[in-house]
Parts: sequence; structure tokens; C-alpha cells
Amino acid sequence: MTIVVDASVAVRWFLDVPGSEKAYRLIEHEDRILAPDLVMAETASALWKAVRFAGLKPATAAEAIAAAGAAFHELVPARTLADRALAIALDLRHPVYDCFYLALALARASRLVTADDRLLRVCRRTRFAKLVRSL
Repeated sequence: MTIVVDASVAVRWFLDVPGSEKAYRLIEHEDRILAPDLVMAETASALWKAVRFAGLKPATAAEAIAAAGAAFHELVPARTLADRALAIALDLRHPVYDCFYLALALARASRLVTADDRLLRVCRRTRFAKLVRSL
């Protein structure tokens, strides 16, 4: 199966936080894992925060971001999703960054796997509910 994962899942591949085991199993069991290329910026930001505030070693963060891209079968250019992501964000009244992942899931007729409870709540009673599943 092809799935889209967001940064809330990708960061769990590299940080020992709740849901890390489930996130890692996705790599082992899914046929194809996709994301908009902005997942790299969001993952790098999360790793920076872990260095700054949670004691992650800078060298570990550097190794993680170097490995992050290899975990995806495809990183889709955000520019190709921007129009649809903006429309979704306006519809949901939700930050556009998360909506890039929804736009990709729509475009590829796949599901978005996320650990973002806020995004899950926003989508719950909308036309996007069937596109999103919790990690």
C-alpha cells in the first residue's frame, strides 16, 4: 500500500518518543511511503528543537536528517501541491503546512498517516476524514 506520512511520523523514526515503534513499523511494512518535500524542513526543525531543548546530540541530529530522505520512496515537490494545499487550508481553517500532506494524499489516492492530534480532530467531520488515519 502507498501512504503519505507527515513530519509528526517522520520525526518518530529518529527520536525515541511515544509512537516511535509504530512509526518505524511503517517503514518495514508499507510498499511506498511518500511526502511533500517540505517534510525535510519540518523534520529538521523538530530535530533542532530536540537538540536545543531535549538534549539530543547535534551529531545524532545530523545523522538523522541525512537518513530521513532515504526513508521515503518519493518526496514530491511542494510547488506541485501548493494550489490544492491552500484551498484545503482555507476550507479547513487550518495551517497550510499540514494541508500539503492532505493534498498529496488526495492526488495519489492514498491515506495520510499522522501523529498530529490537532490535524486528526480538524479532519474528523469533514470530507478529509477518510484520508487521514492516526499513527
